[in-house]
Amino acid sequence: MTTAATTAREVAAGHVLEVDGLRVTYGGVTAVDGVSFVVSPGEVFGLIGPNGAGKTSMIDALTGYAAVAAGRVTFRGRDLTRMAPHHRARAGLARTFQSVELFDDLTVAENLAVASSQVTLTSTLRDLVLPARDRDQETISEALSLCGLDDVADCRPSELSHGRRKLVGVARALASRPSLVLLDEPAAGLDTAESLELGLQLRRLPERGVSVLLVDHDMSLVLAVCDRLLVLDFGRAIATGTPSEVQHDEAVVQAYLGAP
Repeated sequence: MTTAATTAREVAAGHVLEVDGLRVTYGGVTAVDGVSFVVSPGEVFGLIGPNGAGKTSMIDALTGYAAVAAGRVTFRGRDLTRMAPHHRARAGLARTFQSVELFDDLTVAENLAVASSQVTLTSTLRDLVLPARDRDQETISEALSLCGLDDVADCRPSELSHGRRKLVGVARALASRPSLVLLDEPAAGLDTAESLELGLQLRRLPERGVSVLLVDHDMSLVLAVCDRLLVLDFGRAIATGTPSEVQHDEAVVQAYLGAP
């Protein structure tokens, strides 16, 4: 990915994303309460927790779809806290959604082409003269390859299994050439084989310079692919560490299973 290479500042700081004391509220309800964490370049970072823990609210706040009540979001050394979603996307922060909304009348490759196009006055004028740009085609091909979708590039999403449609959603996010991609429940609705295929593809992303923040309820997937995990419960961080450390944390066990 063209913009996936980490900058000198990222390397010096040791992280691509820094979240400091983030707080998200909806009316009188606090969805995220003072959470802090960092994501390092080339890392698959997992965000887990019971239903209602604040995971999607966190992703919405990081990508600009929810207002931040307090705290700060720094991405590649740049403060994004008050930035609009499309500006964050252009800065290299991409996301997927729980519901995969694809253009069923377009092919898989054409869906990715829509995502890879950053429409500006300059790009519009350029497209009138040079409608086919090699850079866009290379980006689309790479995103398809990363997600194992080369064989269905010319198919329409309606012809694919649910698992493959989910992978198209991931590939579409990658087509925007991000440095960090936030995946919101990508394994929801997948069977075991499809979840395994997804995990294999996710582990390939850091090799291409793309960091990952993964939110999912499939614990076997999360434990298998993530380098580190953060656990939320009622909007607060209750544990962080490697999958092994988090898996045996007493607070995590109680949050998922209930105190005896």
